[in-house]
Amino acid sequence: MRSWRDRFYKPALAALMVVLLFGVAGVQKELNLDRARLGLTRVEPLENAPPVLAFTTVALGGFRGLIANALWVRAVDMQDDGKYFEMVQLADWITKLEPHLVQVWIVQAWNMAYNISIKFNDPRDRWMWVRKGIELLRDEGLRYNPHETLIYRELAWFYQHKMGANMDDAHMYFKQAWAEEMARVLKGGHPNFDELIHPTSDDARARAKMLRSVYKLDPELMKEVDERYGPLEWRLPETHAIYWASVGLKNCQTELMTLRRAVYQSMQTAFHRGHLIERTFEFSPNLDIIPKVNASYEEMMAADAENREHIKTGHRNFLLDAVYFLFTENRQTAAQQWFNYLKEKYPDAQLDKPPTPIKNMTVDEYAVARVNEEIGDTSVDKTKLVIEGFFRNAFYNLAIGEEEKFEGLTRMAQRIWSHYQARIAGGEKRIGLPPLALLKQEVLDGLLNSTNGIDPNFKAALRGQLGIGQPPEAAPVTNAPLSGVEGTNAPPAKAQP
Repeated sequence: MRSWRDRFYKPALAALMVVLLFGVAGVQKELNLDRARLGLTRVEPLENAPPVLAFTTVALGGFRGLIANALWVRAVDMQDDGKYFEMVQLADWITKLEPHLVQVWIVQAWNMAYNISIKFNDPRDRWMWVRKGIELLRDEGLRYNPHETLIYRELAWFYQHKMGANMDDAHMYFKQAWAEEMARVLKGGHPNFDELIHPTSDDARARAKMLRSVYKLDPELMKEVDERYGPLEWRLPETHAIYWASVGLKNCQTELMTLRRAVYQSMQTAFHRGHLIERTFEFSPNLDIIPKVNASYEEMMAADAENREHIKTGHRNFLLDAVYFLFTENRQTAAQQWFNYLKEKYPDAQLDKPPTPIKNMTVDEYAVARVNEEIGDTSVDKTKLVIEGFFRNAFYNLAIGEEEKFEGLTRMAQRIWSHYQARIAGGEKRIGLPPLALLKQEVLDGLLNSTNGIDPNFKAALRGQLGIGQPPEAAPVTNAPLSGVEGTNAPPAKAQP
């Protein structure tokens, strides 16, 4: 005969189970809210998937990883077959199934920005896919993986390489499209950060909101980055490479060396062409960040012992360029200071062609030697062309309001002329150069000639800077941007990077 305990034990357990289920149901909603608030929810509902996939996902629950693995194998096969467009939807499902699978975000973004974009000839279509790749990493990948170094590194690389380098035929379109977007939200290349951090007007509030919500840029961190590495031109892609690498350095704990390299490599690019000439959308060196670039090299050499010798080579070349650019742009005192630092830091530094130590040179001799390294020192005709090239570049910079560059380039032409004439006076049998003033006037006459096809706006701007009246037959002048002068944008030696 069954005991009392045997008769009621199982029903009591069943009743307890029901009570506990009701108890769990009562707190489930709060638990879900806490998981979302603390970032513990690792999956999102799968949308726009085929019914079989959607059903299987719900039915298997915790086996979502198995589905993701199967889709990933299929996506890899598609990539091997060059079916990049078909990969987009598959990769989207995988990121929804396993949003913390970092490699999928990186491959999908790379596929959009690199593999799909080049399928189009129209730069506007290419730019759309490059943007999609950036937005995928920035808006979605980092949302689920805010502490993953590789996503920050890849995002910085897209700005540094895909937009910033010249490997894509449409790179200038990318740069200009991005600059226009940033100009609208930042009101220039170096924004008023305090106005964006604490906006007091409707316009500032709207721009600050767009900055944070659309571009995921934090004005407080932008200000911090600019103070540490700048002043930076925030309309150029290398600045955003520095920004996202810096965000990664704040949020990540491992593999930080890749982010540090992204910073100093982008700093070097910003030094070489980090100044945007708005009127012509051209680039010139950002000489104001030379101390910050130097500091980033010093930091990398201290942190990366394995690659220290390689970094030292880059540092030495940076200093050689910095001295030359400063001298060319008429910053004589700064050029001398950095030249002294260069010789102290790298006493064995030398020019390559021919190998010439710089330790016994003056800064003037070094600047002229840099030109001769490129052109040689044997031909009066070649030297004359180089001097004329410096004058053309000088007049071009004068026309767009870059007076310091005009003075520096004019000074370089003077030094090259004097150096060549001194060699003749030293006994070398060579033909002398025409007088410097005559060379300069010939270049100016050629630029202002009414039949040379050069943009009338350029001529008018140059005449205005020089105080020369307009000729009677001058064409009407408009407010259109200068289209430039043929031959003036390309440096004769290394007058511009």
